Amino acid sequence: MVQIRLNVINRLRRFFRWLLLQQGTPGEKARGLAIGIFCGCFPLFGFQTLLGIALASLCRGNHLLAASGTWISNPITYLPLYWFNYRVGSFALGHGHTVNKFVEFSFREIVSHGWIVFARLFLGSTLVGTLCGLVVGLCIYFALAARPLFRE
Repeated sequence: MVQIRLNVINRLRRFFRWLLLQQGTPGEKARGLAIGIFCGCFPLFGFQTLLGIALASLCRGNHLLAASGTWISNPITYLPLYWFNYRVGSFALGHGHTVNKFVEFSFREIVSHGWIVFARLFLGSTLVGTLCGLVVGLCIYFALAARPLFRE
């Protein structure tokens, strides 16, 4: 257990060093990473990175950090992330017409429930992505802005 903690701490240190080496101000770096995380919460397989880089260009964020932020969703995290986003969207829209069981659906039932699932998933992705992007962006910004205070 101790070795796992040390590995996590070492990976976080390497990530922070890599983050410090990126071009741009603390604000540009934080915006890029926050936008990438926001885009990574959407189920747009293959287009998350392109969307993240495009939004980073519009918001003057770091492109490389925007692309790496989209890695929040990967084959390991797809199912839990999108399930959570769907549940958040269902909570936000109310539980009137939710799809509770995905067992033995016919194609016709899937199509008829498609809009319900789509609306809840995208609303949940928007809410979760906004919150996660905002929290991570602010944390990274304040950590990078305070860095000169903590010189080694």
